[in-house]
Amino acid sequence: MLRYVTNYSLRPLASLAASITPVVLLTALLVGTAQAQDELDPWEGYNRWMFEFNDASDRIWIKPVARGYDAIMPEPARIGVNKFFSNFYDFNGALNALLQGRIEEALSNTFRVITNSTIGLLGLFDVASMTGIPRYETDFGHTLSIWGVPRGNFVMLPFIGPSTVRSASGMAVDAFASPTGQLMNDEAYWGLRVFNLIDLRAGLLDAEEIITGDRYVFYRDIYLQNRAMLESDGQVKDDFSEFDNDWDEEEF
Repeated sequence: MLRYVTNYSLRPLASLAASITPVVLLTALLVGTAQAQDELDPWEGYNRWMFEFNDASDRIWIKPVARGYDAIMPEPARIGVNKFFSNFYDFNGALNALLQGRIEEALSNTFRVITNSTIGLLGLFDVASMTGIPRYETDFGHTLSIWGVPRGNFVMLPFIGPSTVRSASGMAVDAFASPTGQLMNDEAYWGLRVFNLIDLRAGLLDAEEIITGDRYVFYRDIYLQNRAMLESDGQVKDDFSEFDNDWDEEEF
């Protein structure tokens, strides 16, 4: 099994290595152009338009489907589905930890994938956490950050939502290197991605009730703070005072 996992891990890693250089160069070019501007959110006009598009799409079909999924799917089944997808994220985390030079974290995530893919029945049960194997959460956007690529402007992506130039570039590489992209045909891959989207949206049905005020600003700031937390290994200072004027305190 270890031999299988090793071969399985190296195949996307080899493909990933071939794609990294152009992604890094393109990201650096886009970021360099974007950061020549003084504004922290210079694409706000486009971003707000895309936010409204995503919000309308969510109201029309994503949220109703997520509510139906939440209603018919038993909680143990939803937990199993969530852990199934988390197993894929652990695989990507192992690759990125290796690219970041964090060998211990790469080995930890690799053992998590091996354990949960075998004993945990393809990740439906998180046996690795039960046995104390820690998870290292990371992605290729984080890897680019460690390599010194600037963050770039905040950008709202169609259907996906908030991101930055650097994180969006990393997202494309992570999708390419994922086991789902390597082992499945296009129909199965996109079917799985849509199912993952519905599962994630169902988990946010209750959380959206806490949102007040300018919803665009709320999503933007929360996303940037979460990314800062991830990319600084939990050591975050308040770099978001520039957004203070966007909040209307009377609305809270």
